Parts: sequence; structure tokens; C-alpha cells
Amino acid sequence: MSEVEEKLRSAYRAWHDSKASDPSAWMALFGDDIVVKSVGDGVPGIEFSMPRRGREEATRYFADIARDWEMSFIEADEFVCDGDRVVVLGRCGWKHRGTGKDAKSPFAHFWRFRGGKAAEFREFFDTACALAAAQPG
Repeated sequence: MSEVEEKLRSAYRAWHDSKASDPSAWMALFGDDIVVKSVGDGVPGIEFSMPRRGREEATRYFADIARDWEMSFIEADEFVCDGDRVVVLGRCGWKHRGTGKDAKSPFAHFWRFRGGKAAEFREFFDTACALAAAQPG
């Protein structure tokens, strides 16, 4: 197992164990110029998913998630590593704080590392499920 994979596995465990309340394991991985992108692209209801650049904006990404969502679980099932790139496949569950509705989804996370630090993180998840959970009624 590569050092990058070990760091990622540890960060996913910490994220799960903290129920998304402590992003410090992620922040320790992120380089100063980290780019965070999501398939949701910041649409209303899943605003946390707007593109971010740099550590300060990445910190807001986690704050925005915590503001609107409560994690039920995250399970990183597969790690596919190729040099400085890692793909993580798994499943996650969240509850929207405003509606109380659950959203469960498979995910694909694409990571690119440079100099031992994460330079890029892209996430893909079931946006229709998340948007439905974010809608009142």
C-alpha cells in the first residue's frame, strides 16, 4: 500500500468516526492550492458543492457541509492508485438538517497529489437524491 493510500484510508476513517464534524484529517492532506470540485456545482439545495480553490475556501466547503448536513456514514470501499492519482469508490449517507430527510448515495472521489499533498479533489454522488433530501415537504 502506498503512503498516499494509507493517508487517504486514515482520513476516510477519521471523517466517518467524527461523523463529518472534524475535517482536520482532510486539511492535513490538502496542499495550499487545493482545488475542490463537485458534480453538484453549487446548485441551490447543495450549495456546499460549489467549486473551491485554496485552503481557506476548502475550509468553507467543510463548514457548509456541516451547516446543512449531518453524516450518517461514509464507507470507502475501493482505492485504485496510479502514481499521483487515486480513485476512491464507496457509499455515504447524510441527513439534511433543515428537512430531516435522508440521502444515501454511492460516490466516486478522484484525487490528484503533488509533493505528497492533495492538489485536486473531485467528488461525484447522486445529486438527485441529495436535492430531494434538501427540499421541504
